[in-house]
Amino acid sequence: MNIIVYIKQTFDTEAKIVLDGSGKIDANGVNLIINPYDEFAIEEGIRLKEKFGGEVTVVSIGGARAQEAIRTALAMGADKGVLVTDPALESADEWGIAETLAKAAAKVPCDILITGRIAIDDGASQLGIRLAEILNVPSISSILKLDIEGTHVTAVREIDGGTETIEADLPVILTAQKGLNDPRYPSVAGIMKAKKKPLQTFSLADLGLSAGDLAPKMSVQKYTLPEARQAGRKIPGDAAPAAQELARLLHEEAKIL
Repeated sequence: MNIIVYIKQTFDTEAKIVLDGSGKIDANGVNLIINPYDEFAIEEGIRLKEKFGGEVTVVSIGGARAQEAIRTALAMGADKGVLVTDPALESADEWGIAETLAKAAAKVPCDILITGRIAIDDGASQLGIRLAEILNVPSISSILKLDIEGTHVTAVREIDGGTETIEADLPVILTAQKGLNDPRYPSVAGIMKAKKKPLQTFSLADLGLSAGDLAPKMSVQKYTLPEARQAGRKIPGDAAPAAQELARLLHEEAKIL
């Protein structure tokens, strides 16, 4: 069984977001990690390989630093890496990203494609369903449990207020939710082996695409940081008058009473 796992390199969840002079997010000096939900996808891909045989190929889009994320996935146990890198992709929207990754999938014949449910940076949660539409295969999102018998897939997915069970046939696209598994840490031996595992790099031209083919259908006009939180206020005095003053402030200023 051959598996493609799509991953994205994102800011560390503890990173402090800073805007540069042009109003864009400044990535200088920021620690980058594999999108946490994609770690569940990597782990599930490796478990499927261990159970059924085959290979796990990790695919990502990004600049040179994205190789770090791919090498980490290889150290966890994936077999091959594919990086699609091109300056035109810096302005690509979710549609363009999905079109590009669908082309990359054609380079790697596979039975299952897995990615994280959502990316923690943009929160778009669109890749899985867009890929399914482009590749004309079924998709199951936010899976918490996965069973495969032959070419038949049974997955339990999270829905509002509960879960539901969905069945499909291979090939299929899955998006991984927290709770699906516990991602392993790269071992020292895995890190050493990862240095020798193949990592291919493709440009848009290699995939038969051009910048014009990926003209964004949506664009981000600007980024703004949230307003700084105001300091709390302490109401002095005895309990009774302080409570009356608090009620007045909540009613007249905060307007929540």
